[in-house]
Amino acid sequence: MANVEISLKETMTMIEGALGAAVVDYTSGMALGTLGGGKELDLNVAAAGNTDVIRAKVRTMEHLGVTSDIEDILITLGSQYHLIRLLKGRQGSGLFIYLVLDRERSNLAMARHQLKRIETELEV
Repeated sequence: MANVEISLKETMTMIEGALGAAVVDYTSGMALGTLGGGKELDLNVAAAGNTDVIRAKVRTMEHLGVTSDIEDILITLGSQYHLIRLLKGRQGSGLFIYLVLDRERSNLAMARHQLKRIETELEV
């Protein structure tokens, strides 16, 4: 099992094109840990903003009567992919991994696969 810091390091080194990553509590909007980012990518601001995205999607699904769980949410920008992966299980309840990828250097399918594997090893 890996803690937040180890999981973020693995995310940034194992996923090609990773620009930044965070583990976030979406009940509070606070990042439990961040790695990467920079002046143009404030991961703490993104953590809070993406919390609103998750809350809105969960609320919409409830109104529609959709009972399936959200695996991940993808936001596609001109030069980046923003991937939000909700963590499953007792340890991950209320948490998500936020990953920003360089669109030209990354493989979205492989990033999703790697993130799923990292999720299974994460212990909070």
